[in-house]
Amino acid sequence: MVADNDCEQPTTGTASLARRATGVDAAEALAGSAVAGNPYGRLLRVPGARAFTAAGFVGRMPMSMYGLGVVLLVSAVTGKYGTAGEVSATGIICYALFVPRLGRLTDRFGQARVLRPLIAVFAASAVAFIACAEIQAPLWTLFVTGGALGGTMPSLGAMVRARWSHLLGGTALLHTAFSFESVVDEVIFITGPVIVTLLATGAHPSAGIGAAAVLAVAGTLLLAAQRRTEPPARPSAHRAGRAIAVPGMAVLVAVYVFMGAMFGTIELSTVAFAQEQGHKPLAGLVLGTYALGSAVGGLVYGSRAWRSPLGQRFLITLLGIVAGVAPMWALPNLPALFGVIFFSGLTIAPTLTGGYSLVERRVPPELLTEGMSWLSTSIGVGLALGAPVAGHVIDSYGAHWGYVLALGCGAASAAAGLLGARTLRLTS
Repeated sequence: MVADNDCEQPTTGTASLARRATGVDAAEALAGSAVAGNPYGRLLRVPGARAFTAAGFVGRMPMSMYGLGVVLLVSAVTGKYGTAGEVSATGIICYALFVPRLGRLTDRFGQARVLRPLIAVFAASAVAFIACAEIQAPLWTLFVTGGALGGTMPSLGAMVRARWSHLLGGTALLHTAFSFESVVDEVIFITGPVIVTLLATGAHPSAGIGAAAVLAVAGTLLLAAQRRTEPPARPSAHRAGRAIAVPGMAVLVAVYVFMGAMFGTIELSTVAFAQEQGHKPLAGLVLGTYALGSAVGGLVYGSRAWRSPLGQRFLITLLGIVAGVAPMWALPNLPALFGVIFFSGLTIAPTLTGGYSLVERRVPPELLTEGMSWLSTSIGVGLALGAPVAGHVIDSYGAHWGYVLALGCGAASAAAGLLGARTLRLTS
């Protein structure tokens, strides 16, 4: 296998000692072996990898369940979808405000020391939110407890990727690891909404958000217990500046905000389009096909070692996302949408992989979790901003114009990337 030029970095000094102390020599041997099998098989043979990826998968499920679970619960007790959407948006905004700061604390004090008290506050917030909904407490209590619930939800995706960077930084296998995590995210977003909807509509309105809270607590505690693969705490992180100030980070944040707005708009537009076609129940299957395309693209992307520069690949796949969205506004029916949306999704996971890889290359190790948290929160901000605007457009003009708005958001994302291309360029 040809080494990925974007991942070739020497490891010396204390970094090398830390990597050896956590068993990374075995990881490097797997990464460099020509006969070790496919890259994903080698990835899961890295010491400790299966344990922390499994914990991360369980603990990240709520990120695809929170918003919908809140909407289903609040709408059931108030009868108002508008109020439900506002409560959900409050939690998303609080998440966006707090996650980078929590990432900064994690870099400074270590994952376990931050995650354990954080998940305790999260669990208490979940209990309080469900209790307020069940007893039909004053509306303001739902906003307060819902905001606390969203703001304290652990961002385990950034922490899992930080572990991969700690274990595999400087090897070609890190590219595969980030691709694998993007595929995991897609699997979560395929299964999470189905689980929360079935529980909230088939069992009890609070069952969906309750299950999300249980999964978050279980996965977070399991991840915090995996100390062997945890990146070392860096007490000097607060003196290293802020991740957002690193050249290129502002460009990536802008790209991801518009990308998040595009994803939220496509989701609403697809539901509306399926309803216009008289097949609303198929909307979830269509969106699942979109996520499936992304997962397939991510698996293929991560299985190859690329010679082209990382910044260039990121922009190419970003343009691919926009090209995939472009024909959606003109599609006549659901069968046509099924045929297009799978191919539209093929470049999503590669683009997300590229973004996290750029952060890993540009941001100092002592700010890495904070830097990766900025990407997660940027997509959340885009979703929170894009969905309400898309709803008004769809209500006024129909689903086709919703897809036009999605194309506009995608074009803005690509424009931000192209305008900032120079700052995304990496030196080998």
